[in-house]
Amino acid sequence: MPPTDPAPGTPARVLAAGGRTAATRAEAGYAPAGDPPAARTSVPAPRHRPESLHPGAWWLWALALGTAATRTTNPLLLALLVTVSAYVVITRRPHAPWSRSYGAFVKLALAVLVIRLLFTTVLGSPIPGTHTLFTLPEVPLPDWAQGIRLGGRVTAEGLAFALYDAMKLAALLVCVGAANALANPSRLLKSLPGALYETGVAVVVALTFAPNLIADVQRLRAARRLRGRPDKGVRGLLQVGLPVLEGALERSVALAAAMDARGYGRTAQVPAAVRRTTAALTLGGLLGVCAGTYGLLTAAGGTYGVPVLVLGVAAALAGLWLGGRRTVRTRYRPDRWGARAWLVTASGVAVAALMFLAAAREPAALHPGVVPLVAPALPLWPAAAVLLGLLPAFVAPAPHPVAPVPRPAGTALRPGTPAPHPTAPAPHPVPVKEPS
Repeated sequence: MPPTDPAPGTPARVLAAGGRTAATRAEAGYAPAGDPPAARTSVPAPRHRPESLHPGAWWLWALALGTAATRTTNPLLLALLVTVSAYVVITRRPHAPWSRSYGAFVKLALAVLVIRLLFTTVLGSPIPGTHTLFTLPEVPLPDWAQGIRLGGRVTAEGLAFALYDAMKLAALLVCVGAANALANPSRLLKSLPGALYETGVAVVVALTFAPNLIADVQRLRAARRLRGRPDKGVRGLLQVGLPVLEGALERSVALAAAMDARGYGRTAQVPAAVRRTTAALTLGGLLGVCAGTYGLLTAAGGTYGVPVLVLGVAAALAGLWLGGRRTVRTRYRPDRWGARAWLVTASGVAVAALMFLAAAREPAALHPGVVPLVAPALPLWPAAAVLLGLLPAFVAPAPHPVAPVPRPAGTALRPGTPAPHPTAPAPHPVPVKEPS
């Protein structure tokens, strides 16, 4: 059908709308509206997510770095591990609300350091030391509390031992925070086996609670600043806390309604023999994993630790595979485990394996002594092994840049206000009421 000219007197906005509609249809791959249906083409949706890294690869990489942190108390190596994870987070963290939880984990790690040093200062340390820093007034305790003291002499050796031990836990927390900031929790839930789906939903809801809570607090504090109300101190905290709790409750109710509408919890009919086999394999596999891990950690269990651990893992995987048959669910555009995911996982596993090897060959370098108190040295090849953890910063796909949002003349974004994602619509947060 040939195109017809617009009727005289057609408003300009109608003509513009028609032009935009035609352009939109052309970009979507459709023929003009006047063409026959045979000439129209459509672009099929991709079956997998393009340019995306499997979220499980981020978790395996971060857990491997955390495992490497547990094998040393050298503060220089632990600081290098934290620096490596922080660099990867800075370069590959996506622009999403759930990715802002990394700072909270860093603050939690710093709080662990401070609390451990305070406890060592007040309660003392079992490490004997000769370098006395200061002496606190000591409180006498009864005879049944022997081995515990309040106050007394504080030595440099005791504080150094407490600092080294606390840095190990702090580095582990930072690595877990890196996984939370890099891996999309909803995509991770889709990748779990069917037997772990219900448990995964609970874990994902728990993991996304803190980022949503932080986003609510930031939004409410910004609103109070715009209204000229205090957002700091005890008064500001009390007036912000109630709307945040109300928003969390409304979000929980909305989530429960959405899960109920989508048929969450439905199961398929599975024979009783399959259910009993699944339970036996899963329970036996978990017991085998525990026994094998215990054997690896003890000196006497080196002969049976590895075989029992391998059999336990195999039985647990078989139980998970059988247990997934009772879960009825589909996956839309699942994440593929591609070459990049293998490289990211391999970099973390390599760091953990090399740290295990270094702990066996150079225990003095990875566990510096505090009696006598000496400055820790940075071992070269374990430090080079830690630097392998930087590989995801170069092989993982970069996050999508945030395009600036056009604003009217004379207005500007407040400092620190994130712009919405250019390719996805902005999420609709649950309205949070603020008391007047």
